[in-house]
This record gives sequence, C-alpha cells and structure tokens, in this order.
Amino acid sequence: MIDRQAPVPPGSTQTWDGPDGPWADAPGGGGSVVPLPVRQGTGRWLVLAGVFVCAACGLVYELELVALASYLMGDSVAQTSVVLSVMVFAMGIGSLAAKRLRRHAAAGFGAIEAALALVGGGSAMALYAVFAWTGDWGGVWADGPRCLLVAFSLATGLLIGAEVPLLMELIQRIRRQDAGGAVADLSAADYVGALVGGLAFPFLLLPVLGQLTGALITGAVNAVVGGALVLGLFRRDLSRRARRLLLTANICVLALLASAAVLVDDFERAARHALYGPDVRVAVHTDVQEVLLTGGRDGRPLNLFLDGRLRVGGRDELRYHEALVHPAMTGRHARVLVLGGGDGLAAREVLRHPGVRRVDVVELDAGVVRLARTDPALSRLNAHSLDDPRVHVVTADAFDWLRTAPAGVYDVVVSDLPHPGITASTKLYAQEFYGLARQVLAPGGRLVVHGGAVESRARDFWTLDATLRAAGLRTTAYRVRGRQSGYAAGPDRGPADTAARAHRDWGFVLAADRHTPWPRLDPAGPRPRTLTDASLAADVRAAERTRVPGLPPSTLVHPRYGD
Repeated sequence: MIDRQAPVPPGSTQTWDGPDGPWADAPGGGGSVVPLPVRQGTGRWLVLAGVFVCAACGLVYELELVALASYLMGDSVAQTSVVLSVMVFAMGIGSLAAKRLRRHAAAGFGAIEAALALVGGGSAMALYAVFAWTGDWGGVWADGPRCLLVAFSLATGLLIGAEVPLLMELIQRIRRQDAGGAVADLSAADYVGALVGGLAFPFLLLPVLGQLTGALITGAVNAVVGGALVLGLFRRDLSRRARRLLLTANICVLALLASAAVLVDDFERAARHALYGPDVRVAVHTDVQEVLLTGGRDGRPLNLFLDGRLRVGGRDELRYHEALVHPAMTGRHARVLVLGGGDGLAAREVLRHPGVRRVDVVELDAGVVRLARTDPALSRLNAHSLDDPRVHVVTADAFDWLRTAPAGVYDVVVSDLPHPGITASTKLYAQEFYGLARQVLAPGGRLVVHGGAVESRARDFWTLDATLRAAGLRTTAYRVRGRQSGYAAGPDRGPADTAARAHRDWGFVLAADRHTPWPRLDPAGPRPRTLTDASLAADVRAAERTRVPGLPPSTLVHPRYGD
C-alpha cells in the first residue's frame, strides 16, 4: 500500500479513489472525486486526443501569424523572430499563471480554450483590417499592425502555455500516474498534434481555404473540441452555473467565428479596396503568391502587385524596363536569359533589338506567366512577348535552374527579380547565385541586375555591387528616377506613408566577366523613349555619389541585405 505522503513509484496506475485517497492532500487535488461518464481508459484517451487537436490548432495560429505578418509587413526573418520569441516567452508566463487554476482545472481549461479559439481564429482578420484601414494614417498609427502582431503573439502564447498544467491536472484526475509518465504521454500527443497542424497549414488550410478562412475554421475546431472535452467528460466537476456559462461562451465564440467566415469574402474585397482603391480588377492566389491587378481599362494605368508589393506600375514601367534591358543589349545579344520577368515586360524590350534569336525566361510563378498571356490589359502592355516563337518560358526557381544550365551560352542575362531586401529573394542576390550566372555568360557577355531603390536603401544597393564583384564580375552602377507611386516597391509593402518609404528611383548594376562595362545604348538598336547616352552617363554619376564603401558581399550563409 502506498502511503499518502510517499512519492508514487514510476509506472504506477493507481486511481484517484476518493477524499481519503492518495491525492486528497495533493496540491490542486481538491480532495473530491470526479466521476466520469466513460470508462477510465476511454477518458484518458479522450483527453490525449484533445491535447492532440489543441496542439495542432495552436501551431496553426502560430504559423498563421508568421505568414500573415510576413505577407503584410515584409522581412519574414524579423517577423518570424518576433512572433516565435514573444509567443514562447508568453507560453512560459501562461504556464506559471495557470497554477492558480488547478483547483478548477476543468472550468479553467474550458474558458481558456474558448478564449484561444476567439483570439487565434480572429487574429488574421484583425491584423488584415488594421493593416488595410490604418496602415497609411501615419503618426502613432504607423506601427499599428506591428503592435497588434506582438499583442496577438503575446495573448496566444499566454493561452497556449496555460493549457499544459491544466491538462496535466485533468489527466491525473482520471488515473494517477507518476509525473514523468504523465508528461511523456502529454508531450507525445502535443508534439504529434503540432506535426499535423504544421503540415496542414501550408498544404491544406492555406492553399484550399486561404489565410482568413483557415484561421476562422481552426478557431471553430478549437472551441468545439475544448468545449466538448470539458462539458462532456468533466461536466460533473462543474457547477450548474459554470456549465451554463461555458456553454454560452462557446456558442457565442462559434457564432462570431461563423459570422466572420460567412462575411470573409466581402471583408477581403473591402480591405483590398481600402488598400488599392476601388479599381481592383484581378485578385488571385497562385501556388506562390497573391497576384493582383488594378486598372488597365478606360485609360487607367495598369498596376501589378505581387504579395502586396508593387511590381509593375503602369505610369512608369517603361522607364524601369528600358533602363533594365537596353544598356545590357549593347554588343552581341543573340541569346538572352531573363531571370524572373514573368510579366513579359523585360522580354518585350529584349525583342525590340534586331538579331535576337532566342530568349529564355525563367519564372517561379506559372500563375504570373498565365496572367501575362491571357489578361487583355497585361498582354497588351507586354506586346504579347511571351507568345513570340523566340521566347521560351521555364517555370522554375532561378537558382536551381542555373545550377544545371549549360555554360557559356548567353550573350545577355537580365535579372528582373524582386528587391534583395525581401527574405525570399535574398539567395537570388547572393555571391553563389552570381557565380552561377557568370558561368552561363558567353565570352564578352553582360549581366544586368535590378538592385532596388538607391536613395532610400543605399546600403542594400552597394552590398549588391560588392557581391557581384566578389563573384568575379566587373561592375558599373547606375540609377534611374521614377515616379512616386504611393506604394512600396521594396521589401516593405502597402501604402507608403513617409518619404523614406516612398521609393522614387531604381538602381541597376551592369556587370561583365572580362571588362568593365559602361551603360550605353546600342547604335544599331531601337531608340528608347526614356533613355539617352547622356542621361545614362548622368545616371552613373548619380549612383556613384551614393556609394557606401567597404561593404562585405552577401552569401547564402551570411546574407547582408537589410543589415
């Protein structure tokens, strides 16, 4: 017989057998029997199943905050670090705070699950709403989305952390077990649930339901499972008033989540209009990103947004693409490689040059290519370049494609890729990437790289120049002025609310293997509408005045952009 004050031997399965049983004086034991409506083994299995589901929902909330923050605010490394660190810290605080609820473990767990369902399920919609409707207010509202991100991470972490002590108490009330064994069982269910939630988010919830609906449904599942576990299995541990309150709270949470799910499409349209104006014409989620088109009809300029960042501005895209392509086309240009450029606009400028025999376009997102071919406004803007028989489009990651590309075959390589400060693009601006690009250049070939804004992000731009030089290329930088669009074209996204965030120029680096190239126009080529040799010379001098010396190159293992 085990003495009531003695430690429980490992592997003991003694039950909690009443007020005089071994747990009568245990902290939080309460000294009362909790009769179960099911057999002991079944009850234990149901609690572990609840742990599994709650863990899956908790990880979905965590990934949802990371994904939405990266999508809305850019710089996924920083946003991920904020969410994870704040949430893990809050989980520890929540675990400590839950110790006070152990005497009322069933009621406390039910209330926590209802609150977690509401906070986690509604977090995505709340973040999106604040970003859409207050993101351009400036002043104290300028950092509103980031503050809300921290608040949701903190609240979600506190609630998730409070689950574990209460679940430990509940499972021990069913069948007494040594602490190590109970922790092992709970941890196993928790970790397996986290695995399922982590896989379900990117492969099921996000592509099928989207960010907003996926979070709302996850919250509903969380509320149903948490409420059913407490009201079904531990209902006799609750007073009648507590049961009514918990049931009412869960019904209200489910009603709110269901109402939001019904209205989510209208909400998303209204948020898009708040962000981009009422002229949103196309909004699709491809396998890679959100693609959105505004304008392009009734004389309004066409704008293309990728994950909320302005990629093509109809008012000044000609200036950008002429500056990107034409200086690199001076010299041999029979075979041209375009990295990125799925919108077809860089290929349009390449095809204006006589003597072009083949253009290979390597684009990650097949959805962008499909839109560039089928959308009337975008295909008209790119002059149907992707349907030209000389153009061959490959859907692939540019880095992976270059690793298997034939060496020394391209006279010109045009890198029309997103800003280097975007974390997903950092590897495409690394020394290793330019080493691969150098290998595919024919003797005398040229590489031109879009390097983002010079005026507002000079350090990133000159890090790019240093990286190209470290890859063995000789470089000349130039910058071209553009119109202020009101939207961020760099690593941040959304309406630009300050002059520092408004990108008013584009920087380019022209590189070659065996000689230092000079940006100039091909005398035998087409006459650009926005460039002259004199303006290019001035653009080189303007870029040189912003030079930041002594910068190290960016590599795969040590990215330097955004330092």
